[in-house]
Amino acid sequence: MAPWRFSTTGISIALRVTPRGGRDGVDGIEQLSDGRSVLKVRVRAIADGGEANRAVLALLAKSLGVPKASVRLLSGATSRLKQIAVDGDPARLDEALSRLASVDSTDQGN
Repeated sequence: MAPWRFSTTGISIALRVTPRGGRDGVDGIEQLSDGRSVLKVRVRAIADGGEANRAVLALLAKSLGVPKASVRLLSGATSRLKQIAVDGDPARLDEALSRLASVDSTDQGN
């Protein structure tokens, strides 16, 4: 199951963020121990004063081709697990996220 849900204004994404990850990038989808799926994201920024959160929002905006103003933190400001909202066409965002996460429908359980 994909770690994002559709809404009337766009999409919301469950993330697991690694600050000070050595690079900015998306590392695919991970299954948590409780069964939830999250999109793994790493950023170079440190988790201090919101720097990592800002880096995550900027990375997602750039990766999904939307303005930075369209990406906002819903929850998890001080946690590695975050919920992010992205405003825009849900179908286009789903396509972009699928490409970004390299989701292969035949390889969901691995």
